[in-house]
Amino acid sequence: MRIDLNSDLGESFGAWQMGHDEALMPAITSANVACGFHAGDPGVMRETVQLARAHGVAVGAHPGFPDLAGFGRREMRCSPREVEDMVVYQVGALAAVAAAQGVRLQHVKAHGALYNMACRDEALAEAIARATALVNPRLILFGLPGSALLAAGTRHGLRVAAEVFADRAYAPDGSLVSRTRAGSVLHDESLVVSRAARMARAGVVTAIDGSELALQADTICVHGDTPGAAGLAMAIRQALEAEGVRVMALGGVQAGTEL
Repeated sequence: MRIDLNSDLGESFGAWQMGHDEALMPAITSANVACGFHAGDPGVMRETVQLARAHGVAVGAHPGFPDLAGFGRREMRCSPREVEDMVVYQVGALAAVAAAQGVRLQHVKAHGALYNMACRDEALAEAIARATALVNPRLILFGLPGSALLAAGTRHGLRVAAEVFADRAYAPDGSLVSRTRAGSVLHDESLVVSRAARMARAGVVTAIDGSELALQADTICVHGDTPGAAGLAMAIRQALEAEGVRVMALGGVQAGTEL
């Protein structure tokens, strides 16, 4: 079996440094690059794409709400048309930055509050899927297993990827526990690694109430701003490979080649 290992990168902005991008690249197979709304700027976007290409990591767009102060993690009341326009704008911007370096985008993964809202809100999910298909119908759309976002992507003829989170706690309904709650982000390396391996091999994770959730896992996320993210991602990769799981990008190719 095979699985992708992704991380949210390119989230620095001007003089503000965020994440551990260079250290993470050897461990991951797909990079979700911020597009300037919740984080990132043109220079950071260019540098992140360059890093990904140098390490053979596939590149995807990571569009979010226009909320630098809140890092895109605060819910905003936007119409589906506004969300569609935001996503087209951000994916198009990163696609141009990438094309200037001979790199084609592999996927789209919405960020933060936009991602979580779209996973449960059909209208927002439709807006993101429609925007992605309009920019490039060959892009892969990420979303939670069984979510409105993946359903919308399928309706729009997109290839979709069910994403699971190694370092986040799950609610009994399969959603991610809000970051406002204690214990929503997991820091114990051995626990995170074992959870990731179990999700990949068995398609099961233990929710915060102790119940067992069955979920499909096409790609595993390790957040780039989590303390010790680089070591954590490498430990997850090594554990997966030790169990015979092939860790590779969803497109099955290295960054910079035709999808």
